Amino acid sequence: MRARLSIYPNTPRAILNRLNLRPTEPGQLVPLAQPIPAAESVLAPTVKQPSEAQMRVAANMAMAPKDATEISTLFFAASSSERAQILHNLAETPLRASARIPAARAARAVETLEMAAFATDVESFAVEIGETLILPARVAAQVVNDPGGEPLACAARALDMPSPVFQRVLLFLNPEIGTSVHHVYRLSRLYDRLSERSALVMLAAWRGSTMAVTRAKYRPTLHDDERQRARATPAQARPGAQPGSAPMPIVRTGTQGSGR
Repeated sequence: MRARLSIYPNTPRAILNRLNLRPTEPGQLVPLAQPIPAAESVLAPTVKQPSEAQMRVAANMAMAPKDATEISTLFFAASSSERAQILHNLAETPLRASARIPAARAARAVETLEMAAFATDVESFAVEIGETLILPARVAAQVVNDPGGEPLACAARALDMPSPVFQRVLLFLNPEIGTSVHHVYRLSRLYDRLSERSALVMLAAWRGSTMAVTRAKYRPTLHDDERQRARATPAQARPGAQPGSAPMPIVRTGTQGSGR
C-alpha cells in the first residue's frame, strides 16, 4: 500500500508526510538510475575441442585383455628410466582407465598399509593392496615385491596416498629400498610427478592381464578341446537293428512243425 500511495498523483500531503514520502510535483521527472558500467571484456581461454575421430576412439578403445597384457608385461620388464617414460605416456593414452577407488575405502586402506609398513609386514601389505585395488594375490605380490618400486608407486597413487605417507612406506616396508637414500629420493620424485590417470590406466592393465590369463587357461577345455574331440572321434558303424525297435516277426510255413 505504501508503494501505491507513493506513486499515486492525488495522494493527500498529510498521508505522504505520515508515510515519510516525498510529494510528487507536476511535471517532475523520475530520476534515472546510474548507468551500469560495462563489464570488462575478458577473453576466455580458447579450449581446443577434440575432433570427432578422437572422441570416437576415446569412447570405444577400452582396455582389451591383449593390450592390458602387453602393457603390464612391458612395464615389469622395463628399466627404471623406461618405466618412468611409460607412466608419462599413459597420461595421454586414449585407453580407458579404471574407476577411482572410493575415498572412504582408500583412506582406510592407506591407514592399514602404513601400519603394515611400520611392522615390515609385507604379506599383510600385499593382501591389503590386492583387496583394495581388486587384484589377484599373485599380481598384488608382484606389485609390492618389485625391486624397482615403480609398481608400488602406481598402487599408492591409485589410492591417493599422501606423499609423506608414501615416503614412510618406502623407508620401512622394504629394507633394500629404505636403506638407499638415492632409491627413496628417486621414487619420491617419481611419485610426486605421477598423475592419477597414469596410475589408474596401469591398474586397468593389471586387471585386464589377469582376465587374459584366465581366458587362456580355460578356453581350450571349454571350447577348442571339445571341437577337437568331436573331430577326432571315428564314426561308429550303425547296427542293423536300432535299439528299442520291435523284433522282426517269424513267418512260419504250413508244412513246418506239422504231422502231415
